[in-house]
Amino acid sequence: MAASAEYETILFELTGDRVATITLNRPEAMNSFNERMCEEFADVWERVRLDDDVHAVVLRAAGERAFCTGIDVKQGIPKPANRFSQVDPGIYLGPKARQVWKPVICAVHGMAAGGAFYWLNEADVVICSDDATFFDPHVTYGMVAALEPIGLSRRISLGETLRIALMGLEERVTAETALRIGLVTEVTERAALWDRAHEIAAAIARNPPGATQGTVRAVWESLDVGRSAALARGLAYTQIGSPDGIRAVDRSSAQRPVSRMR
Repeated sequence: MAASAEYETILFELTGDRVATITLNRPEAMNSFNERMCEEFADVWERVRLDDDVHAVVLRAAGERAFCTGIDVKQGIPKPANRFSQVDPGIYLGPKARQVWKPVICAVHGMAAGGAFYWLNEADVVICSDDATFFDPHVTYGMVAALEPIGLSRRISLGETLRIALMGLEERVTAETALRIGLVTEVTERAALWDRAHEIAAAIARNPPGATQGTVRAVWESLDVGRSAALARGLAYTQIGSPDGIRAVDRSSAQRPVSRMR
């Protein structure tokens, strides 16, 4: 049985295999985010974080044309008059910004532009369909591209990050190029994208949740500190998340391994 919650801009579903699925659901606006979507993501990430029945998450998008094209420029997001009180929308949208350490598998189709990188940058596994394109239009419109490229530079090389940020609308990264530069780990046919993302998430969800969440947190937090500090913190997480030592695995009843498909 699936459990669902009602939102205006997203869909949420939790299935019996402990995989939660979040679907961006503004296809008429190419899944661009507005104030309401920011509020709903803050809520749904808190739900995911606190619900022990959730072991992994699939993030995907409705519609045919786009995963997300960034902020909804028609509606915008209200900003306080005091500039020092302004905050980055990413603090509502990104799972790591919300302290979610449950693995997130992001399934991208169509256009993924600008603010879409808030999700891509903080996903643990990103896959895409063969029609996906990635780009950041900020500089083309006379805006500094900073927050999205800074996050992206933790995922792919500095040179590739700067090329995406500086080219703006002059270049769109294809699925093939995204695979080559490490932005995604796998490319599927469009029709298979959602099933494949769920297959990966379900395989992860079958593992002990303390081990997976400790792994996610240790790796992501290592990006914020030096090597020695990261190793020391990682050692602590191995002791917290692996209290019973190595778990025996019954391979006779285990499902077949999830092989990577290109």
